[in-house]
Amino acid sequence: MAPLIVMLALWLLVRGLSAAGWVARAGTWKNALRFALAGMFVFTAASHFHPSTRPDLVRMVPPVLPAPELLVTVTGVFEVAGAVGLLFRQSAPAAAWGLIALLAAMFPANVYAAREGLFVAGREASPLIWRLPLQLFWMWALWWVARPASVAERTRSGPSRVRYTGKP
Repeated sequence: MAPLIVMLALWLLVRGLSAAGWVARAGTWKNALRFALAGMFVFTAASHFHPSTRPDLVRMVPPVLPAPELLVTVTGVFEVAGAVGLLFRQSAPAAAWGLIALLAAMFPANVYAAREGLFVAGREASPLIWRLPLQLFWMWALWWVARPASVAERTRSGPSRVRYTGKP
């Protein structure tokens, strides 16, 4: 639940900063969401390396998978890389698709943690009835930011690159 709160708070904060003219690159809800998702993935990646949460994440790795510590490290690095990729318009689509794949690949760990009643960061793992819709929401949000901007989105996101010459 904490990552969702982080993402929503950052989304509103970045959009507000954009409306105030301080973050021009986040001039649309979609662009603000790119920055919010990046912040959320940095937040979640930190848990892969923090000594108080890393052991819980290692325990979440299903026993059929090899090298749980390595997998936790690699997924944390991928989350950071994806977050950085989301910050740049040119790499955002590739980063978003990579993060969608990562979320799908990590979902079995969430299933295992929920079924085994594991604790993560001092709280019982999220029940699947909540975790699956949340995972699908993040995948949808990443899909939305990966999509090319529509004509309407391009015209709202800033001044047009076409100069008015005064001629019809």
